[in-house]
Amino acid sequence: MSTSKHTELANHAWSVADLLRGDYKQSDYGKVILPFTVLRRLECVLAPTRDKVLETYEKYKGEDVDVARFLRRAAGHGFYNISGYTLKSITNDSSQTAKHLLAYIGAFSENAQEVLHRYEFPQQIRRLDGANLIYQVVGRFADLDLRPEVVSNHQMGYVFEELIRRFAEQSNETAGEHFTPREVIELMVNLLVAPDEDALSVPGVVRTVMDPACGTGGMLSAAEEHITKHNSSATVEVFGQELNPESWAICRSDMMIKGQDPENIKFGNSFSDDGHRTAKFDYLLANPPFGVEWKKVKDEVEREYEQQGESGRFGAGLPRINDGSLLFLQHMISKMKLVTPEGKGGSRIAIVFNGSPLFTGAAESGESRIRQWILENDLLEGIVALPDQLFYNTGISTYFWILTNRKLPDHEGKVILLDAREYFAKMRKSLGDKRKYLTSEQITEITNLYAEALHVAKDPEHRLHQKVKVFANEDFGYRRITVERPLKLRFEVTEETLTQVRDSKAIGKALDVDAFEVALKPLVGRSWKTKRAAWDSVRSAMAEGGVLWPSGAPFQKALREVLGVRDPEGEVQLVKGEPEPDPELRDYENVPLHEDVDEYLRREVLPHVPDAWIDHTKTKIGYEIPFTRHFYVYKPPRPLAEIDAELKALEAEIQTLLSEVTK
Repeated sequence: MSTSKHTELANHAWSVADLLRGDYKQSDYGKVILPFTVLRRLECVLAPTRDKVLETYEKYKGEDVDVARFLRRAAGHGFYNISGYTLKSITNDSSQTAKHLLAYIGAFSENAQEVLHRYEFPQQIRRLDGANLIYQVVGRFADLDLRPEVVSNHQMGYVFEELIRRFAEQSNETAGEHFTPREVIELMVNLLVAPDEDALSVPGVVRTVMDPACGTGGMLSAAEEHITKHNSSATVEVFGQELNPESWAICRSDMMIKGQDPENIKFGNSFSDDGHRTAKFDYLLANPPFGVEWKKVKDEVEREYEQQGESGRFGAGLPRINDGSLLFLQHMISKMKLVTPEGKGGSRIAIVFNGSPLFTGAAESGESRIRQWILENDLLEGIVALPDQLFYNTGISTYFWILTNRKLPDHEGKVILLDAREYFAKMRKSLGDKRKYLTSEQITEITNLYAEALHVAKDPEHRLHQKVKVFANEDFGYRRITVERPLKLRFEVTEETLTQVRDSKAIGKALDVDAFEVALKPLVGRSWKTKRAAWDSVRSAMAEGGVLWPSGAPFQKALREVLGVRDPEGEVQLVKGEPEPDPELRDYENVPLHEDVDEYLRREVLPHVPDAWIDHTKTKIGYEIPFTRHFYVYKPPRPLAEIDAELKALEAEIQTLLSEVTK
């Protein structure tokens, strides 16, 4: 089918919008058009076996047998309808259109009914009936020729995707939740599947593809299309799960229209209600919502983490509650096929993230532990930075993460970083936050560059050398060291000291504050270099004032707090013979894993602060991927003379304009 033909069919279906205008908001047109398109397609698919299904139903109804199994066999599909209605026959009685249409829907098999009910189709029928539109809408779809011999499953997919695209454009505020830009999906699938093209060309090859946040199914459709384009004899089985009822209905009906098994598309939350609990897949891809909290499933996720540990999906760690991105990735990793001793099996993953999963979380935080686990298990193949303003509902920069548990030998222990942020074309008209898109040529170049990344990174003369960097897994690890410096104090009594004495609860518990304050007054203005000298003077003053020196450490600690003053030349305070660290001078350094921390201290710290040391008991291991830092290129500021000349030129221009105004 030509592009113009599937556009023509989509136009026919979308022409119903003319009827809906005034009674429906533009953003609600899809709630009518999409389910009616599904209904019409199902009707056309079932038409050749309609009589056989009715005969089978009459034969077995009331019998103690699995009637549904016989009906599916008679229909030749995974769904059926046991009524004698068609959309054309329903229009024969305009006064009963809604009633007969509801009966028609109720006669479908349970799986088809479930899809239509997720669209809230019965409610839309009643709404159309109340607006006196139902007869006209049914008549418009009854004339839409979607017979399989005219429109194949693959072609029907194009028609349906065109309708989904229009539906997304009509509701820009939520388009990103339903629809990932087609060119972004194309690039993502290329990067996911391209390394396996030789294996995918084998006649009769079977591959499974899964998306745990499948939305309307665009990524699943694109993956299927990519594989079958290279091998028409390949069998691609798609699986997915979606939380949004409307998106789920669109995806499931799309699968039914294309001849895929709709039962493979599960409804519900992938974290708390995994619809593919024991399944493993060849390819997994997803564009999960950015920065969405997982508070609603917190109990279920934490229970699995605590009870199952690494044998569960989230054993690597739990990210902060306000961003479940890395939970999605762990969920997908748990669905990877194992690699056999012969090197067969395994899986590949592609997922869209914002920048947060690259670096959010300090050393030994949940996010850092997840990154560490992924890198130490050599699962991360590469990360591709995309331009900003590429998606409908966000203008932020995004990244593809590509993972696999069957890396090619020359990729083992390595991670590719590819900077594709400058690959884009400006859109003539923005759609929501989407103002840029990827051209076919750019998609091809990025795909080829990723495939040749190791070679390009090694060749400084290559024109795209600056776009690619390759790192060892451990390059992203670091030790978070705590650098301590000694607490140095001098001791003095001032008027402010007396105020602090009165405010100190610890001193108040140890003695009579008023008497102590009177005893200290003669010492106002005195200063001591050592604690011993200060304590001797205070003891003497207290004795003269008849105040006993309290026993116990709390009093001496409180006294040091009010008399002690930080001084770089002061006395080093000791605890059990060792210098006491000063919390206010405490510093932290991230030292690459491959570097000795003591050598780092000698080289980077001690030349500036010779008395510093590392508290090794506080050292933590962390992992982050500072993508932008690795591609940062320093641009020196313009010479001051050039800036000055430009300012003078602007001043002259302003003076000229002002003189013209005042004439």
